[in-house]
Amino acid sequence: MPRMKIANGTWILVGDGRRAMVLRNDGLAESPNLHCISSRETENPRTRDQGSDAPGRAFASVGAMRSAVDTTDWHDEAEKRFAASLAADLNAAAHDGRYEHLIVVAPPRILAELRQDLSGEARARLRAEIDKDLTRHTIADIETILLAAG
Repeated sequence: MPRMKIANGTWILVGDGRRAMVLRNDGLAESPNLHCISSRETENPRTRDQGSDAPGRAFASVGAMRSAVDTTDWHDEAEKRFAASLAADLNAAAHDGRYEHLIVVAPPRILAELRQDLSGEARARLRAEIDKDLTRHTIADIETILLAAG
């Protein structure tokens, strides 16, 4: 089974809806040496802690029919905003030429949000997408998992 090669200077975004870190490979492609160049975390309480309104009701324009309106999932909305801000940072870094290659590691839902928000310039640098949540792993574990993902 071929192992993944991570070119020197490649940026690896490891994130979920609340935490993210950007790693850079300062080693060889076959034996990476990842270092954290930035990280951040945001507060994202459960939806019930962020809003307390009951579901709304909508009235039909004709007649007396009413229907329920879904409640907003504030937790999910905060995750989407966080993913959009990560994508904006990656877009700016790609535009400034701070990285040539990018690997994104995130749970499927966040990966989809990032994919949607990445600019063409950043997408052109994208070398791999891995749908895993590795935010709670050590950098050494992330190296091992990435190499095995080949």
